[in-house]
Amino acid sequence: MNIGLIAHDTKKTLLQNLCIAYRPILLKHELHATGTSGRLVQEAANLPVHKFLPGHLGGEEQLASMVEQGSIDLLICLHDPMSPKSYEPDVHELINLCDLHCIPLATNLASAEMLIKSLERGELDWREIYR
Repeated sequence: MNIGLIAHDTKKTLLQNLCIAYRPILLKHELHATGTSGRLVQEAANLPVHKFLPGHLGGEEQLASMVEQGSIDLLICLHDPMSPKSYEPDVHELINLCDLHCIPLATNLASAEMLIKSLERGELDWREIYR
């Protein structure tokens, strides 16, 4: 399955730790991320990641395009609702696209862990049929 990863600056360490913790599961899937998030995950968790441009330079739009095409099966989008920076991507479009295209979405650590564990148990295999 294709998993999208994106995180605001204050959540990048959390994304790295999540990927380290669930590395054995994530290794079995294709990871796609905005540039900085992808680089940090790749370095910290030693996972192969297809990296787009940094979010503020178009990486968010590249990821959104994959969502629109149905190429992303699960999106982990760790954003900071309390203190987003002006240069950080506006993830609301990604969230709306996931709703529109019926793509499982995690916006916080709890939902991300639930989706990854569901992925491991095969509970998201319906995405293969849906595509």
